[in-house]
Amino acid sequence: MDVRAETMIILSFTRAGTELNRKICGLYGQRGQKRTGYAPAKYSVHKDESTDGCIIPFPPDIRSVIKEWWGSAAFLFIGAAGIAVRYIAPFVQDKFTDSPVLVMDERGRFVIPLLSGHIGGAAFLADELAEMTGAEAVHTTATDVQGKFAVDVFAKESALVITDRKKAKEMSAAVLDGERIGFYCAFKAYEICGKIPPEIVMCKSREEMRTYGCGIEVGDRERGFAKGPEDEHTDASHVLLLTPRNMTVGIGCRKNIPAEQLEQNLKSILSEAGLDIAQAEKITSIDLKKDEPALLALAEKYHLPFETFSAEKLREVENVTARSSFVERTTGVDNVCERAALAGCRDGSLVLGKTVGDGMTAAVVRRAVRLVFE
Repeated sequence: MDVRAETMIILSFTRAGTELNRKICGLYGQRGQKRTGYAPAKYSVHKDESTDGCIIPFPPDIRSVIKEWWGSAAFLFIGAAGIAVRYIAPFVQDKFTDSPVLVMDERGRFVIPLLSGHIGGAAFLADELAEMTGAEAVHTTATDVQGKFAVDVFAKESALVITDRKKAKEMSAAVLDGERIGFYCAFKAYEICGKIPPEIVMCKSREEMRTYGCGIEVGDRERGFAKGPEDEHTDASHVLLLTPRNMTVGIGCRKNIPAEQLEQNLKSILSEAGLDIAQAEKITSIDLKKDEPALLALAEKYHLPFETFSAEKLREVENVTARSSFVERTTGVDNVCERAALAGCRDGSLVLGKTVGDGMTAAVVRRAVRLVFE
């Protein structure tokens, strides 16, 4: 799930709406998922043993709550859609970074994803809330209504990064206009899950894909897209590149290395290998580095999980490409980055062995590409 959908702020404005607010907080609480409810002070209830959820009184300026959490949490407004629109209006910028926003009537009959439905997860949350409460989820996105292929949904479900937002919008418009989309995967091995929609034509080569008015290529930005010799006489302007977000990046580094130095060296190492940090899904290291400021800053900046392993656990990893007696004396293991990457992605393959940068090392393990068609 998108990180923006993992936290939910629920806002209600009437007594009936606040009772529903409390109910939803309680239902999520039973699942072990915390949801924070806000309501006018006269309807709020402080948490105690007899309540299902905690409803916090509105601050003097409700927009301060929205501003604090915008882009990092979902918002559910219980009440009129117009109220939600007026409150979120100052913060709306881009569906790729906006918060998921939903609205639900105070009787709990309908729930509507208003903003960031596919990318942010509002559509998923609407279906989840409908299942939990008995409400009806109302989807208004054109591809949903017409039951057609949506590239943003496909990219999200397949852990793919959209590299060109404008082309993604053009792709959706083409699908709605009835065009067929050429599709090419540049990886030799990949898995297809689900039924390929009729709008998509699977192609065996880049040249074949580019004979269509619009095309989608799944591959690495630097590893062949519009770069191979076969591309000299083909047009890539109508092709949307989706890059897989399936890399576990193992990192070893000098103590107290500057965060900027670590980040720039990592980017350089990845770029030389035809990869991009946007394709990372996790960073890993030895537990000696669990509090290393530069690693923590990197994880926070790119919203990546940071997992560490003991030296004993790392020694269980076999067949590393390089060993260092100095590193072993210092950390208890002969290769931190490569072993950490392999330990963090047991079902992946090593695509970049230990590579040395200034004050740090990095290695990359990748999971197989999995194309998920709903």
